[in-house]
This record gives sequence, C-alpha cells and structure tokens, in this order.
Amino acid sequence: MADSVRKVQYGYVTVPNRPGQGARMLLELKNQGVDLQAYSGFPGKKGAQIDLVTQDMRGLRRVARLNGWTLSKVKKGFLIQGADRMGAVHRHLAKLAEKKINVVAADAVSAGKGRYGMILWVRPKDYARAARALRAR
Repeated sequence: MADSVRKVQYGYVTVPNRPGQGARMLLELKNQGVDLQAYSGFPGKKGAQIDLVTQDMRGLRRVARLNGWTLSKVKKGFLIQGADRMGAVHRHLAKLAEKKINVVAADAVSAGKGRYGMILWVRPKDYARAARALRAR
C-alpha cells in the first residue's frame, strides 16, 4: 500500500504555558464539532504554541472567535500516512533533501496496527516544490 501524502492547512494559537490549556482548547473544538487531522503543541518564547490542523478552517476560525483565541493566518503543511515499515519516514525526507528543500519541522509516530503518521512543514516559498517532490494531493 502506498503512503498517502496530503496538503493540509492549519492555524496556531499561542496560549500561556500552563497545565490544561491544550485540554480546554480540544474540548471547545470537540463541543463545536471541529475535527482535527493533527495537533501539535510545544513551548515557545511567548507561551505555548498549539498547531491545529483541520479541513474545517472556517469552523476553527469560528471557535477561535467565540473563545477569544488569536488564531494565526492560515498556514500549510503535509500530512503523511501509511504502512509502518523500516525507513518509512526517511523515504519522504530523502525526497525533500534531494531537491534541496529544508524541513522546518516534522513529527512522526507509529499509530499501531502497522500504521504510521507524520506531519511536516517547509518554508512557504518551498511549499509548491515540496508538494511536487512528495506527490502530495
């Protein structure tokens, strides 16, 4: 089975780096029916950055507005899913390296039952070239 490489959109919110912030955001999104494809949170200089990847950007903007969250402008990345095998992640990163495209950030995880998922980001100026290199849909 071939890996699925999809172009995705996301927005991020910066929140205080305190316990429960992510849980509160996820509960609000769940209660408002916004389905996430990926979620990533990490500490930054001005608090924690929460990346929210969804096909429902309009819904995400609505929930952000209702809760007073400052949502970034729409950003782009790639969501990769496939069979978990030795070198699965390397294959995609090597395609980008071959084209001299720098990966800004990447997170990958074994999803169990022989599956894995990865989300990765490149600079906006490299996005179209990366999409071609990865054969993203």
